[in-house]
Amino acid sequence: MTHHKDGANGCSAIRASYVDLVRLQLNELNAKRIEKLRSDWLAAGLKPSTVNRNVTRLRGLLSRAVEWGVLSEHPLAKLKQLNVDKRGRVRYLLPDEDQRLRSALDAREEKIRADRDNGNEWREARKKPLMPDLRKCEYADHLKPMVLVSINTGVRRGELFNLRWSDVDLMQKTITIEGDGTKSGQTRYIPLNREVLATLKAWKKQSRKTNYVFPGKGGNRLDNVNSAWAALLKNAGIEAFRWHDFRHTFASRLAMAGIPLNTIRELLGHSDIQMTLRYAHLAPDVKAKAVELLLQK
Repeated sequence: MTHHKDGANGCSAIRASYVDLVRLQLNELNAKRIEKLRSDWLAAGLKPSTVNRNVTRLRGLLSRAVEWGVLSEHPLAKLKQLNVDKRGRVRYLLPDEDQRLRSALDAREEKIRADRDNGNEWREARKKPLMPDLRKCEYADHLKPMVLVSINTGVRRGELFNLRWSDVDLMQKTITIEGDGTKSGQTRYIPLNREVLATLKAWKKQSRKTNYVFPGKGGNRLDNVNSAWAALLKNAGIEAFRWHDFRHTFASRLAMAGIPLNTIRELLGHSDIQMTLRYAHLAPDVKAKAVELLLQK
């Protein structure tokens, strides 16, 4: 899996998922064994989509074994994937949730600034060097601009972490998501609306001189915002919402505004329109208008 885009994770996942089969020879693997294991996974509560991914990884390994002549035929050639609802319920921010989230972000910013003010008062009283005055900055830290970028561009969290200033063109009002960091492997370009453009301009003025737009410690790639994110959701009173759901929010709002699904597909970077069709039901009255045409003479 050296040249596989997600090779290391794939190998790790195979070892973890098939721990009871690792001791077997490749020619001892067959569809019956995998069907039994698949049933056990489902009984344990794994989702069909997760089960399919596990089997797909093993299927790929066995395909390579056939290519290399280690196996004469593919033992899972006739094993069908489990049916998966590809248009399952989409979680996106409702208008009141959006308002609560933004209010919680503002409250968090004010708390960080107030804490800095108190800290500097303590330092000043003891004649110690002061920390930078956050009242002079547009943002207290990285979380608010990260949320605003995500909700207005639909980028994946990993793509956001990978984003570099060289990918941001403030003059042309676009960001470039490089293919080597995307799920599809394809580069895409996302226009910046007024809010995200203003956000990135302000953030660039105050952020440290690093390659990454949202750097972690020492200017390295940021790897998570889990604790700050969990606290924000709690303060906003928002439940069952993941960072990835900003992507659904972006796409859902476009669909509700009547934007063609193929345009949404391109903005999201979906390689298959089937992935984008989950938002089709949100398009305003498209189906109703279609059937009404039958009554026109």
